[in-house]
Amino acid sequence: MPEKHMSYQDKLELLRQEMNRQGLDGFILPRTDAYQSEFLAAYAERLKWLTGFTGTAGTAVILQGRAVVLSDGRYTLQLEQQVDAGLFETANTTDTSPGKWLALVNTEGDKKELVVGYDPLLYTPLQLEKIRNDLEPDSVSLRAVKENPVDVVWTDHPSEPKALVELFPDKIAGRTCAQKREMIAQDLRHTKACACVLSLGDSICWLLNVRGGDVEYSPLVLSYALVHDDASVDWFVDGAKIPQEVRDHLGEAVRIVAPENMEEELRGLHGQTVWMDRSRTCVWFEDVFKAIGAEILDCKDPCVLPKALKTPEEQEALWQAHIRDGVAVTRFLKWLEDHAQDEGLTELGVVQKLEEFRQADPAYKGSSFGTIAGSGPNGAVIHYRPSQDTNRVLDQDSLLLIDSGGQYLDENEGIAGTTDITRTVAIGDPSDEMRLNFTRVLKGHIAVARARFPAGTTGVQVDALARQPLWDSGLDYAHGTGHGVGVYLCVHEEAASISPRGREAFQVGMLISNEPGYYKEGAYGIRIESLVSVQEGEVCESSELPMMRFETVTFAPLARKLIDVELLDREEKAWLNLYFKRLQDLLAPLLEKDVRGWLVAQTSAF
Repeated sequence: MPEKHMSYQDKLELLRQEMNRQGLDGFILPRTDAYQSEFLAAYAERLKWLTGFTGTAGTAVILQGRAVVLSDGRYTLQLEQQVDAGLFETANTTDTSPGKWLALVNTEGDKKELVVGYDPLLYTPLQLEKIRNDLEPDSVSLRAVKENPVDVVWTDHPSEPKALVELFPDKIAGRTCAQKREMIAQDLRHTKACACVLSLGDSICWLLNVRGGDVEYSPLVLSYALVHDDASVDWFVDGAKIPQEVRDHLGEAVRIVAPENMEEELRGLHGQTVWMDRSRTCVWFEDVFKAIGAEILDCKDPCVLPKALKTPEEQEALWQAHIRDGVAVTRFLKWLEDHAQDEGLTELGVVQKLEEFRQADPAYKGSSFGTIAGSGPNGAVIHYRPSQDTNRVLDQDSLLLIDSGGQYLDENEGIAGTTDITRTVAIGDPSDEMRLNFTRVLKGHIAVARARFPAGTTGVQVDALARQPLWDSGLDYAHGTGHGVGVYLCVHEEAASISPRGREAFQVGMLISNEPGYYKEGAYGIRIESLVSVQEGEVCESSELPMMRFETVTFAPLARKLIDVELLDREEKAWLNLYFKRLQDLLAPLLEKDVRGWLVAQTSAF
């Protein structure tokens, strides 16, 4: 049967036949690739192919008689809409987990020992340990498969991407590849490890000052790297993707090694100590290192922190990128106000128009993620993305939530950045309730933007500032307030997150989102998001600790008619007026007359 005509039931049946051929009672399929990427190339969209679920986080567990798709609270509604309930159960990972589901299902049946397969390239050791810990003893045994059974039955499986690698300018990075390699080598020598394995695409791109095109939205090269204590690197990547210009720039210290030769190269580490991040690197590496008698030093990927701490050169480049993005978004917002009540304007029409405004800038390289444009009740679905099936004509007298971002790079202009911005606008006349809740969210947003805090402050402490105006009214939102963002890299980058789970301390140079929200199911959603850069402040007199502050680097107007200014205190109005003035100073000279006039009206002082 031609695969384009295969139903999800057909696919599930073929998978079960292949599981049986491999001697498996079950198979666990996470939504990821061998590099733990957030955005996947087409060849790695196994969960989507099998179940129809398109969320960015999820796992399917398939047994011969039952199957389930699990995801977190962001995707509860999406699971219901996309997954065939006749084929798959659905579950929230806050309530259960793949291991717990397996254990429960087995106790409900004959309680025989089940052999459940997993792909060792798709799980990290810590992820696998969590599944094992959730299983009842002797009820389920996990087995690494040599062939992913989904790949076997996916007959028109797309090929792995082969986009050419490009250089990222040293003058924008602020450090050369050689300097970065030496930083990591010093860490290795300090810990007595002879080498460190890297698998995260943004870590490798940051280290080597390169960018790629292997996945949508993030300019990554899908590859692995082994950094040695002499600052040399074995880069396991398809050589056809590396132009001579890149090879010359990297020099002899970076050796290009064919991926099929990786295991043989790793065997040269026999009996030595190897640095491996067990929470970010697939278990396949651990299996190899154990087989050759290497000692594993479990430490965090050494590129994560220095990548999060933007150099002065990077900070200047991302500032310029955000100004460019602000121009595009401001033009779009003015257009939206002019056309929001046009008959037949849809969410997808809004997405297309915003993309057109961004594409007008020569530094724009593409979206940093799929644009969220939720009208009315769709805005209450936190990670909603409009599709042909869900596309909605803009509701009148309602709210439209638009969360979008761009990738920018122009070496000659000194521009490089990844943007992420959310603006909520009123279509027609908003209700008093909408204005009240928007202003509550705005107060939380301003509280974070104005925050001053001593060194050592963590994300969980700042997160409470954003939620307090909502908590005061018995309201909250089911997502974090802020995540790290890269420089022409990943829109979701590890840093000191602002969230109830944010335990890492802020450091100067981090770039983090500030995005409180409120979502009324079946009615509307509100989110206000700008990016903030962690900067030095004064010294705390009582503790003599350095103080830090956030500097907002996203530049686009807020929906003026949604702000109930009577609810803002003097300091909040002062911050808002200062932000408005900055928008006028930075954006107005770059805008055409009619848009400039609209911006000035939108940002006049309260």
